[in-house]
Amino acid sequence: MLAFVLPLLGTVSATLQPARAQSVVTLIVTDPLTGIALSGMDPVSYFTDPVPQAGQSDYEFIWQNVSWYFATAANRDIFSSAPEIYAPQFGGHDVIGVSRGFVSDSDPRIYAVFKQRLYLFYSAANREAFLMSPDAAGIAAEEKWPELAKNLSIN
Repeated sequence: MLAFVLPLLGTVSATLQPARAQSVVTLIVTDPLTGIALSGMDPVSYFTDPVPQAGQSDYEFIWQNVSWYFATAANRDIFSSAPEIYAPQFGGHDVIGVSRGFVSDSDPRIYAVFKQRLYLFYSAANREAFLMSPDAAGIAAEEKWPELAKNLSIN
């Protein structure tokens, strides 16, 4: 039976057009079900609290076509005045992945604040790799990010 099917597949595959690659990865990492940045965590709280706080829909701010939630109105207002400071670097993509030339999602519970910037990671191992040499990882990611970002879709 296999010998009969293989010649048929050969003629079918010759008529198929190659698929075009299309970005399904977004510039800013969002929750796949809700579309909210940081899975609803308050980005300002990473800098002000011992652990990040869950945001509330009552304190929502739209930045770069993405909903961001905040624990308080004050945090929302702080973010809205300078979102580049409080938003995670590289759109929330894992900084180690970016430094290696690819993008991957991250887990907002696995993070580091280094030199007053928020970095997110896919795994605890990637966080540890970053903390071993944060300056080198950051420089490598900064060099590769512009090219990677060109292929990401706007939310």
